[in-house]
Amino acid sequence: MRDLPAKRIAVTGGHGFLGSHLVEHLRLMGCRNLIVPTHREFDLTQMDSIERMFHEYHPEVLIHLAAAVGGIGANRLNPGRFFYENAIMGIQLIEAARRHSIEKTVILGTICAYPKFTAVPFREVDLWNGYPEETNAPYGIAKKALLVQCQAYREQYGLNAIFVLPVNLYGPRDNFDLKSSHVIPAIIRKCVEAVDQNRKEIVLWGDGSPTREFLYVEDAVAGIIAATQHYEKADPVNLGSGMEISIRELAEKVAKLTGFCGRIVWDTTKPNGQPRRCLDVSRAEMEFGFRATTAFDKGLGQTVAWYLANRARVAHAEAQ
Repeated sequence: MRDLPAKRIAVTGGHGFLGSHLVEHLRLMGCRNLIVPTHREFDLTQMDSIERMFHEYHPEVLIHLAAAVGGIGANRLNPGRFFYENAIMGIQLIEAARRHSIEKTVILGTICAYPKFTAVPFREVDLWNGYPEETNAPYGIAKKALLVQCQAYREQYGLNAIFVLPVNLYGPRDNFDLKSSHVIPAIIRKCVEAVDQNRKEIVLWGDGSPTREFLYVEDAVAGIIAATQHYEKADPVNLGSGMEISIRELAEKVAKLTGFCGRIVWDTTKPNGQPRRCLDVSRAEMEFGFRATTAFDKGLGQTVAWYLANRARVAHAEAQ
């Protein structure tokens, strides 16, 4: 077991949705030597900026969460940027970790790396069995390239780098901006605004038939910490809850929680995305004892409650 409180830990993306929760938990564990860089301080697409961060803070553990990411719409609008920024940040950070002899490097991948038509449940060995779903393929392939780099650097240089693949995350502090949000916060916001404005319908993308698996952010944090402490192998590991729900059923749950009683209109001119997503999560449990514990209905209710209590804060942040 890696003694994290005794280590200098760099968390990229530590001010974002997942990162802020991870940093909180690390502090609660007693980790006092945390490096949580901002983009203004260190632009991770620039190697000289990364080198400056490593020389200034001398991290012993690197957890790379920073990403250019969004929902289907954002992926369609930014395929080049999402490919370049995710690839270049990861490639340069892993190379810097090698040069600075980092004790443990943890790279977060993405469920978008899996082939479009993957047998359910997705097993880690299926990663290379086809091309990802087209709308998020550039993002998924950029992340998957980092897995290859981690494995190559482990083989040639002995770099202790691991690669974890979280499924779709949700929870308090998620991104609720409709231009870039994922499906759960997008539906929550649309329902809440429809209630506020007394509108009788909301419009959602696709036909509602695709399925998704969701992992509550606190569970994701527990999985990342457990992997950082206990997992030392080259093979990628799924992080998920093992549940599967259709987007149509998800929308109905959110409507009920938010008090939206109107009609849900499905815009079938818009893409569905990947047909199904559900992970085989047995490797994480076997290798480092991780199992998600938050029931989906409970986590969804807490996410809705957080947004209702923080709408003004969200609007203010978007206006900046």
